[in-house]
Amino acid sequence: MLSNQARRVVKATLPVVGQHIGEIADRFYAHMFAARPDLQDGLFNRGNQAEGSQPKALAGSVAVFASTLLDDPLRPPGRLLTRISHKHASLGIRPEQYGIVHEHLMWAIGDVLGAAVTPDVAAAWDEVYWLMAYALINQERGLYSARGVTPERVWRQWRVAGKYRETGDVMGFVMRRTDDRPVRTSLPGQYVSVNLRMPDGVRQPRQYSLTRADDGEHRYFAVKRVHGGGKPDGEVSNLLHDGVQVGDEIAMSVPYGDVVLDDSGRPVVFASAGIGITPMAGMLSHLVAAGSRMHVTLLHADTDEESFPLRRQIVGDLSRLPSSVLHVWYEQGPHTDLPGAGVSAGMMDVSRIPLPDGAVFYLCGPLPFLQSVRSQLIDRGVPARDVQYEMFGPDLWQADTE
Repeated sequence: MLSNQARRVVKATLPVVGQHIGEIADRFYAHMFAARPDLQDGLFNRGNQAEGSQPKALAGSVAVFASTLLDDPLRPPGRLLTRISHKHASLGIRPEQYGIVHEHLMWAIGDVLGAAVTPDVAAAWDEVYWLMAYALINQERGLYSARGVTPERVWRQWRVAGKYRETGDVMGFVMRRTDDRPVRTSLPGQYVSVNLRMPDGVRQPRQYSLTRADDGEHRYFAVKRVHGGGKPDGEVSNLLHDGVQVGDEIAMSVPYGDVVLDDSGRPVVFASAGIGITPMAGMLSHLVAAGSRMHVTLLHADTDEESFPLRRQIVGDLSRLPSSVLHVWYEQGPHTDLPGAGVSAGMMDVSRIPLPDGAVFYLCGPLPFLQSVRSQLIDRGVPARDVQYEMFGPDLWQADTE
């Protein structure tokens, strides 16, 4: 909890800090990387930096945390902190690195707000920062402990055992461990970070959802080639598609991720768009491996059938689940050869789809898709607590709506 003095100051200054928080985040990153260029090697996604999504996520997270401290100090924004801590753990973030962030963030606040940052204002926002930092440090300590690793041991070399084309823009990877150390089983829905050395020598991390249940020897993920569309193409996705070959070794983290399958036996509904099918594929694979008889409904939207990643795996796994239903939407028309699937043209519309009572819902796809489907579900009376979502990249929605 904030001290009484800090609470008064934060309440008075939150509007002006919030008004300038985006500029503060931009100045923070520029100042930190100028002083510590080493932090860009293997830690920060420079693609997210270039397009501005990482500064926006940081700015929104700090603002949400500060607002929560004022509005409901006994209930910090748990989902926001959990999501950040899982991402940090997958990168091997260490407690002492929070001190580096603190130094440059406080500098940026002073640089942007100038004389408005009195000693009292600086002290109050210092409290906000360390409350958030220690909450994350404690969660991350627990995540490392649960996996039996330290931050330095999050990474491990894996060999590319298989590489296959799923669609024109999606490549599947089969990774095999390179030593005899046991593999900790992933939870259904989790992701791993991969860390690749770019042509300029800088390592770049990216997260990819696991698409199959672990077998003790292998891990599976799928990568969509990122086309820049006027911006630079995705450097990691293109290197994985064009440069990484079978037999190569890749640094890969232990699995993390806070959106995992509910194992209470409740019906589940998966709703995905495009490459957002990947965590759903992982959850379905776990259900098949467990011999589940759970009621499963899969809703998927894509451009057309040839663009539907992992569709053969998905259909095969659904056929092994005795209580399963598949509905798909194709923007370019309803043609399909998927047996037993309900097929529609256009965007996903769940208003007329039968939904099981008491279900848990999992969403993954672009932000507009997530917002649309979640709104449709809430309008149908689905409790907000029963709707979870996974977002690839910085979670701008979570930082804005927690």
